[in-house]
Amino acid sequence: MKDIKRNLTMLCDFYELTMSNGYYVNGMKDKIVYFDVFYRDNPDHGGFAIAAGLEQIVEYIRDLHFTEEDIEFLRSKQCFGEDFLQELRNFRFTGDIWAIPEGTVVFPGEPLMTVRAPVIEAQFIETYVLMMINHQSLIATKAARLTRAAKGRAISEFGSRRAQGADAAILGARAAYLGGCNSTACTISDEAFGVPSGGTMAHSWVQMFDSEYEAFRAYCEVYPNSATLLIDTYNVLESGLPNAIKVFKEILLPKGITKCAVRIDSGDVTYLSKKIRKRLDEEGLTDCKIVVSNSLDEYIIRELIRQGAEIDSFGVGERLITAKSDPVFGGVYKLCAVEREDGTIQPKIKISENVGKITTPHFKKIYRLRGRETGKAEADLICVYDEMVDDTQPIELFDPEHTWKRKVLENFTATELQVPVFKAGELVYQLPSLEEIRKHCAEEIEGMWDEVRRFTNPHNYYVDLSERLWKIKHDMIAEYRKRK
Repeated sequence: MKDIKRNLTMLCDFYELTMSNGYYVNGMKDKIVYFDVFYRDNPDHGGFAIAAGLEQIVEYIRDLHFTEEDIEFLRSKQCFGEDFLQELRNFRFTGDIWAIPEGTVVFPGEPLMTVRAPVIEAQFIETYVLMMINHQSLIATKAARLTRAAKGRAISEFGSRRAQGADAAILGARAAYLGGCNSTACTISDEAFGVPSGGTMAHSWVQMFDSEYEAFRAYCEVYPNSATLLIDTYNVLESGLPNAIKVFKEILLPKGITKCAVRIDSGDVTYLSKKIRKRLDEEGLTDCKIVVSNSLDEYIIRELIRQGAEIDSFGVGERLITAKSDPVFGGVYKLCAVEREDGTIQPKIKISENVGKITTPHFKKIYRLRGRETGKAEADLICVYDEMVDDTQPIELFDPEHTWKRKVLENFTATELQVPVFKAGELVYQLPSLEEIRKHCAEEIEGMWDEVRRFTNPHNYYVDLSERLWKIKHDMIAEYRKRK
């Protein structure tokens, strides 16, 4: 591989460059356009998703630039005009961005981010923006499902070795923590983001010693205040557990240390955990925790708890870091409007034979409507950018596809979901800390009705269009059909 200094500006699809060159040649480089980022389906057929990835997008936007080496490389492709290449020397983002904050509960069809910028700038950032939102929103959503399944028990993410590359491991740990996990095994994510990292031993530690007892004893002597012993290298009940108990009593208890744990990574987890708990309690080790891992997901965790398994915390690897059950978030980046020379906004729509792929046109805003008495989210309303929702008056909502389905909502509050992030290329958003995002995420999930939080057949949350926006969309579809 050629030794190059990585400039993430070049992490783009080549067509973003060919189109940009084409816009430049056609005198369109200053044309102001609007793009929406949205997704079409919730992962795992769930009731919602969790927005994530904004912080990395902000960092990327602020560092957009082409180096001399980048420009020389593009010149070597022999398909870009020299004037365009010279233009890239001073390339930076000068537009506006609105986004839904990280940790917010979101739904299909909603603009998670809206970009308003000269067309070359807006088109160029598509790949990186989608990559960050698609990946981190997917992992955060999976983590939120796992957290709900665990019912207050801690979950540690430790899937780095199964992640699809270094960035997937590092940012995946960030997204997992944001979504509700308690810690990670990925050390660099702790260093970079403050995600609490931790870890104990592998089977190889036990195998390195002449006996399991010696391995456990040596570990407790080195780490008496954080001793978690892996007890299934040989036999959990006949060897691992008795040796762990013996060492805890010999090394920890004389020092007044009762905080310790055992971990199992195989076998019939429910059966073993019950046996382990009973024996630990009989030996007076009531503070000793039981940690379980081994290809867990939200359904397995939920079932273990239903079966009465005696588990204090879970370690989840590959099925979290890869979102194995549904590994594609499916976010897209679509043109929704163009600004005319007089400043008016011309809506744009993508028509498809596949109804689900027909886009919602125009520069838009989103309101979340919550009941004043319950605080629970009742519906989201997507409007044209200059519409206002008066939450002092009842509002009639209707299904955008089945318009006869209507509901009048009263006694509610209306809050805009998107916030300004960039204005004229300058950052105007105070990025929250990861702890603040994590807290916001927990509050957002708590603000959803139980029916929406179900894993199986969740309630279909209302995401409606305003009457004005619905009419604009359907008038454009009708006009297209006439021309056709």
